[in-house]
Amino acid sequence: MDLNADLGEGFGIWRLGDDEALLDLVTSANVACGFHGGDPSTMHRVCAAAAERGVAVGAQVGYRDLAGFGRRRIEYAFADLRDEVIYQLGALDAFCRLFRTRVRYLKPHGALYHAAAVDESQAAALVAAVSGYDHELPILCAPGSTLAQLAAGAGLPVVAEGFADRNYLPDGSLVPRTVPGALVTAPDQVVARAVRMATEHTVVAVDGSVISCQVASICLHGDSPGAVASAALVRAALIDAGVTPKPFA
Repeated sequence: MDLNADLGEGFGIWRLGDDEALLDLVTSANVACGFHGGDPSTMHRVCAAAAERGVAVGAQVGYRDLAGFGRRRIEYAFADLRDEVIYQLGALDAFCRLFRTRVRYLKPHGALYHAAAVDESQAAALVAAVSGYDHELPILCAPGSTLAQLAAGAGLPVVAEGFADRNYLPDGSLVPRTVPGALVTAPDQVVARAVRMATEHTVVAVDGSVISCQVASICLHGDSPGAVASAALVRAALIDAGVTPKPFA
């Protein structure tokens, strides 16, 4: 099972989360590409640290919205969003090349992640960007989402993702961050949910129903409270359950 985390989301003198500590625990790093977070120096630093540890680097592309951390939906023309995604991919890939590696996958961030899950135009823009840039590049996204369906239809590799530290609605979507209880913060609950996803391929929704969660990667948010400690517990629990942490890419 792959363990991924959102990293490199600080910029300038501002740091968000402990990138280096998380890179010791995860197998894939979703690195911000300068639009919702990140900057050239941060991308350089995180790519170097990931390459040193053998962690796969993925481009976490987002809306051009530093002030809102990419968590505010923006309406885009198809071509504009496609080209901004290509721009972000190319920027991160350049830093990867400094360390004899490359971007291994793409994952949308924040509001773009949720928009592409249901909005055909925005999902299609992401698919067009990846198809044009590298047709073998996997897209990491929600299983069954519009993005997953369009990417698979275009012949792109699709990797389904689950969230151990987010609550789910009965329809399989995430509880919006604007709603109380969107985050799962108790470490023991995060661990139990991660192990259940990896071994039983299910998750318990907020109403108590058990829903299918067929995923190949589990996300642990780097900006969540106690992210490093939770990630360490999750990794250890997965190994104890006979699940080997391994990058999908």
